[in-house]
Amino acid sequence: MGGRAYRIAAYAATALILLVIGAALRPVILPEHPRPTPILNAAEIGFAQDMTAHHEQALFLVQRLDPGVDPTVLRLAQQIDQSQRVEIGTMLGWLRLAGASPMSDRPMAWMHTETTAAPGHSGMSMTTASTPAATTMPGMASQAQLDALAAARGHDAAVLFLQLMYRHHLGGITMARAADRALNSGAVKEQARAMITAQSQEAGIIALMLQQLGAEPLP
Repeated sequence: MGGRAYRIAAYAATALILLVIGAALRPVILPEHPRPTPILNAAEIGFAQDMTAHHEQALFLVQRLDPGVDPTVLRLAQQIDQSQRVEIGTMLGWLRLAGASPMSDRPMAWMHTETTAAPGHSGMSMTTASTPAATTMPGMASQAQLDALAAARGHDAAVLFLQLMYRHHLGGITMARAADRALNSGAVKEQARAMITAQSQEAGIIALMLQQLGAEPLP
């Protein structure tokens, strides 16, 4: 009887020792609070933030367009407005799910010091993080250009809108191509590729419309 009690006590002591060892090793083997897999990586967040800001300026261009311009130009503007609003909603949804701010405090930092070029343009550097988005993002119109568009009417308004939107689209293509190169897979990469296709098609249409109006793209 005493031997049986001794064996039970020994088993209990062994189990207690194993329990203590397991508790000591647990933080090493299995973290107390394992970090969840991030929804978006840094490049995806940066691209979504910056492309949202880039798209928002396209909406500003549409808002400043004289509603009395040629109906063909007006329809194109409305099409751009609708498509970019949808894309803005998608990107803001991603950022919300990732717990990220809708705006970046370091525009274009995700591209580091890379310099890329859109078709028909020389390389555009997007390296600094402390300067305003309008000076770091390719294709962005200045405040003076936005004001000029708001004041323009008729033929002049149509030409300036198409010139600014053409350059804006080429800048968006530059950013989307950089994201496509930087990302291996995922929804953000797929969206970037879709933007390249859509904005390239629209840029081609805008170039033809400028030609019909006897105007050239901005340098």
